[in-house]
Amino acid sequence: MIFLGIDCGTQSTRVIALDWESGHILASGGGEYGFVEGLPEGAFEQDPAWWVAAADAGMREVLVALGARRNEVAGIGVSGQQHGLVLVDPAGGVLRPAKLWCDTSTTVECEEMTGRLGGTAATLDTVGNTIRTGYTAPKILWTATHEPHVWEKTATVLLPHDYLNFWLTGERRMEYGDASGTALLDVRHRRWSARAVESVAPGLAEKLPPVGSSAEPCGRLREDLRRAWGLSKAPLVSAGGGDNMMAAIGTGNVAAGEVTVSLGTSGTIFACCENPVVDPTGEVAAFCDSTDRWLPLVCTLNLTLVTEQVRRLFGWSHGQMDAAVAGEPAGADGLVFLPYLMGERTPDLPSARGTLTGISLANLTPAKLARASVEAVLLGLAHGLKKFRELGVPVGNIRLTGGASASPVWRQLCADIFGAPTVGLDDSTGAALGAAIQAGWTHEGGGLEALIAHCRRLIRHDPVRQDEPDAGRSAVYQDMLATSERLRETLRETEFLG
Repeated sequence: MIFLGIDCGTQSTRVIALDWESGHILASGGGEYGFVEGLPEGAFEQDPAWWVAAADAGMREVLVALGARRNEVAGIGVSGQQHGLVLVDPAGGVLRPAKLWCDTSTTVECEEMTGRLGGTAATLDTVGNTIRTGYTAPKILWTATHEPHVWEKTATVLLPHDYLNFWLTGERRMEYGDASGTALLDVRHRRWSARAVESVAPGLAEKLPPVGSSAEPCGRLREDLRRAWGLSKAPLVSAGGGDNMMAAIGTGNVAAGEVTVSLGTSGTIFACCENPVVDPTGEVAAFCDSTDRWLPLVCTLNLTLVTEQVRRLFGWSHGQMDAAVAGEPAGADGLVFLPYLMGERTPDLPSARGTLTGISLANLTPAKLARASVEAVLLGLAHGLKKFRELGVPVGNIRLTGGASASPVWRQLCADIFGAPTVGLDDSTGAALGAAIQAGWTHEGGGLEALIAHCRRLIRHDPVRQDEPDAGRSAVYQDMLATSERLRETLRETEFLG
């Protein structure tokens, strides 16, 4: 049998075909897209039609590559960028471009919703999370406030992966994992919070789709798509999930004590837990996962977004950038960078700007700035890992996924900065692979132990991509983490961060 995984990301949508017996990726395809242009600062939107077009192109590319084996396709799973707001009318038409996870234009709405819920502590009691600009709920409030004509026409609120499921099956539903990122789900009990829903917008309760188990299928592929893609039978479409939830499955992070770090445009660190993990400070997101358990998570907006900007600044290839970083000492000779080029989500600083300090004639060089940029974004994730440990989340080996995990320089820096062994995988498909595995698990049936067994069989560690922390460099980074945290808090208190 073959299972397809669709991963709808911020910059592209990718489709892969997984051979269920061998674990090999048989084919892949997809398409890229950008953002809606001309928006105010902090606003990031995309037309969901772009996701559909890229997914359709990827499906056709993969099915052509499979040839006669296309009729072995038994299931499809969808991973999607979290938190995006897709508003559809009764006929299923999209009413406006989707506001994305990286949209930071809802600061006022976050404050307003938090106030309506009785403050930060009461909000944590209600849903288990604070209200962040990345989440879906403040985007709904923004729409109801600024575009009431759109809100009045809205029949259903969907997330990006839900919208692709709707396109594939015609079904409107959510599953626990992605729904937990809306800030409307009571994560402790995995149900919509009536109090949170009432605090956002009139009529929202009627516009939310049913939310249910991540192990239940969404439906079957629509007949018109089956014919268009030349399939002899309609594959099952699994519940799917948010990209972080699918990356957890795709990296084998399906047992307590596992930790995954995703190194992409943004950075995320998440763990599998048997019980909800609610951070009283609100910095760690108390998400559900897509196996009907929980996924405490920290997300930083600034990861390769920052390092790619530095790379382009000096006109380097990726290899030249890695060589420059590797050639400099830990700590970049005193350069300390707060890399908030797009605001920040953890810590919650949506309007912040970056800061570079400790500059001297000796260290103001391209290579040292490159080293400082990589160290800075990884220290942001190290802050999240520190919070995990404080909350009692067990941390063993750290699994690395995402584009930057292909770099030996990045992998060793992760081990040194996190102070823990890191394990790379022999394929960087991450979320797409997780979506395909979830589709296979749903098709095959069986409980959690079956999923764990599937992951152990299908996900392979690359022995070349295993790195141990260097004690000396780790000590340097422990000091740097403390320094950067003090600098951030000092600048935040004096309102110099923006």
